[in-house]
Amino acid sequence: MRLRTLNDLDVRGKRVLVRVDFNVPLDDGRITDDWRITAACPTIRRLLESGAGVLLVSHLGRPKGVIVPGLSLAPVARHASQLLGSQVELVSDVVGPSAQSLASRLKSGTIAMLENVRFEPGEEKNDPELAGRLAALADCYVNDAFGAAHRAHASTEGVARLIPSAAGLLMEREVVALGAVRDAPKPPVIVIMGGAKISDKIGIIRQFMSRADHVLVGGGIANTMLKARGDEVGTSLVEESSIELARELLDADRGGTIILPHDFLVAPSADRAEQCRAMARIPHDESAFDIGPATLDAFRELINQAHTIIWNGPMGLFEVPPFDRGTRSVAEAVADSGAFSVVGGGDSVAALRQMGLAERISHISTGGGASLEFLEGKSLPGVVALKEAGE
Repeated sequence: MRLRTLNDLDVRGKRVLVRVDFNVPLDDGRITDDWRITAACPTIRRLLESGAGVLLVSHLGRPKGVIVPGLSLAPVARHASQLLGSQVELVSDVVGPSAQSLASRLKSGTIAMLENVRFEPGEEKNDPELAGRLAALADCYVNDAFGAAHRAHASTEGVARLIPSAAGLLMEREVVALGAVRDAPKPPVIVIMGGAKISDKIGIIRQFMSRADHVLVGGGIANTMLKARGDEVGTSLVEESSIELARELLDADRGGTIILPHDFLVAPSADRAEQCRAMARIPHDESAFDIGPATLDAFRELINQAHTIIWNGPMGLFEVPPFDRGTRSVAEAVADSGAFSVVGGGDSVAALRQMGLAERISHISTGGGASLEFLEGKSLPGVVALKEAGE
């Protein structure tokens, strides 16, 4: 099945419902990172230039089907207006009278936004009635929210089957880039996995154990695997419920694909970072908060040899210097490698952006869980709907 794209839709003079992922971090009503909004702007501009009236729909946070004033999309609409240089009118409901009235008068070249779609109890249940009411607001539908594509919700899957539908530019780019590294990666292939929970990454590690040349592991995932191997990890962060999973993974790694750290930055606690030191073993009363310099050297050497790199998750407690060294050094190595690189995960992306290296990465994914599930080989409901809708 072929993914339907914007080239498959005639949007001139039509109202287009666009599912975006504007689930951005807020601090007292102020957006602290607008990356997801800027990533969707090319699709919005393309539709406006093609003569469409654009009606944006997004979620924000987890209101669980009730109206939570603090999760209103009002600050997002204001910020999007600034980025797009055009007023984005926010309606006061999702499919109610305000939304219906605005949809009826939406003109070509104008933009509006529905209120937080997760204020509707039927959204996360993929309620057919809600999907139908969303579809009634527009003539066609575009999904540009790859970060929500792994959820079969009314605004991501249900509505796509009711009116002419297609992937936005961001969605298309995600599917093409991630599909390339999943289905036909050019060797040598290096997978770099970090973060707190191995349970979040177990599927992708399994998927690439037989296909990658090396899987480099850091962060809390490494601690869990080290403990599963029988190593002393002191008071380090460990996902106790996944130790058996980690042990099975290590037992299955006959070819030695998985590379664990062999030295660490350790300290008595995160708030005593000034006492950190590099050690080959983790003391029983201290914690590992980052990979050590010898491990970094080994990781860099392998990264420099790669033609394909997949990276998701930090190497340590990235938020607290000096435990950000591992993540930042890996970011530099990936950017310098010249490989086709795909990076996902908040801290990994944050490191690249803070260091001004994002432009040197082949593809930065906006999807957290969605990108992991896609790379594992799972079908994403929001993507499947955009293929089956055209059959």
